[in-house]
Amino acid sequence: MAINSALGGVLESEVTQSYNSLSGADIRATIGQYQFAELQAVSYSVTREKAPVYTMGSPDVRSFSRNKRGIAGSLIWINFDRHALLNIFWKAKGQFVANIDDVRPDFAPETQQFLNQTAIFSASIVRDSGQPVGATIDTLDTQLGAVSGFKELAAPWYSDQVLPFDITLAGTNEVGAAATMRIFGVEILNEGYGISIDDAVSEMQATFVARTVLPWQKVQSAFDLGVGGDNFTPNLVGA
Repeated sequence: MAINSALGGVLESEVTQSYNSLSGADIRATIGQYQFAELQAVSYSVTREKAPVYTMGSPDVRSFSRNKRGIAGSLIWINFDRHALLNIFWKAKGQFVANIDDVRPDFAPETQQFLNQTAIFSASIVRDSGQPVGATIDTLDTQLGAVSGFKELAAPWYSDQVLPFDITLAGTNEVGAAATMRIFGVEILNEGYGISIDDAVSEMQATFVARTVLPWQKVQSAFDLGVGGDNFTPNLVGA
């Protein structure tokens, strides 16, 4: 046991230099440059098809043939007073290429002002083509002057419309050890939500598939907390 004067006289063990771990309270998730602060849990699994190969004359497997790999997982987040996942992409001005005649909810996600309390009762579903929502398919027959004339950029109103994104998990514990991992090319598949009298919190869930995963790896700490760490600037709050 050594006394590290740089830490304000705290007794620090040499074990902290080699054995470090991170908990959920030490890890934050980011999508791009935005923290997914409402996220409660993220999980993923990697599966691969491997088939046994047999030949005549032996009941034992000769070899295993390696085939396709898949990555899938789930996200669980707290729903406070807005859709947390879509809110991130609305803040980041994320868009996708939508049909001009898509039926959409009548809302303005880019505004920072609160809606009037009666707005939800007068809100409806709309489309940008100028045709009413109740129009039949023959009414939508219009002249097309360009190959992509029926498309336009729009903010997503369903989670599955969000374009592929990366999830970065960054963790630093109270000892100062830091580690990170990333999930690349996340595509939202399913989303679920429900509320009942028995639910004390309001949660939303989504399942996803991904392209690849960068596993956890240790990164250089911004805090030199080793025994005799002279480069560490102590927190003087309460000193």
